[in-house]
Amino acid sequence: MDYQAIIDKYYPVGEVEGCSAPQPPDLGGLADPALRALLIKHSRQVADRCMLICDRHPELHIDREFVCEAAMLHDIGVRWCNAPSISCYGTEPYIRHGVIGAELLRREGWERHARVAERHTGTGLTREQIERQQLPLPVADYVPEAIEEQLVCYADKFYSKSNPERERTVMEAAQSLEKFGRDGVEKFLGWAKLFE
Repeated sequence: MDYQAIIDKYYPVGEVEGCSAPQPPDLGGLADPALRALLIKHSRQVADRCMLICDRHPELHIDREFVCEAAMLHDIGVRWCNAPSISCYGTEPYIRHGVIGAELLRREGWERHARVAERHTGTGLTREQIERQQLPLPVADYVPEAIEEQLVCYADKFYSKSNPERERTVMEAAQSLEKFGRDGVEKFLGWAKLFE
């Protein structure tokens, strides 16, 4: 898979030598260059952390190539969300970026990558959480199952798109999950024992 081609398709860079970049039919214009740069920077941070963990833990038999691709595409849906502080000027609530990204990746034929995109919010969202909190998501379980899904979800928690120059510690990342409930914090700390 060529993850960069997918990023380029959904976050086109604009005019090159006087020619407009080809536009997928439902995009509604070029991507904000600041958002494209932020998406790539954040995704690379997550992918790099995943690669370090893969190298440290060969006994986990993680599909390294897949993890790199999935990490680079886990936030592909942010463009359609409303988060102006990170140059997202869409109309969807930010919490939907995972399911939007999953839909795009499924359309491209990448089911396994789509599962990573839709399951990386918090430490995963359950059907019960969605119903109880009335979250604007299709009611389903979006919980990382495969080790690769868990790893991308875990690595993502160390980097915030609103403060991309800073890497969180394990404890800071755990604290950032408190809004999702204590179960999510405990799950994250379990992943820290496994991956670190």
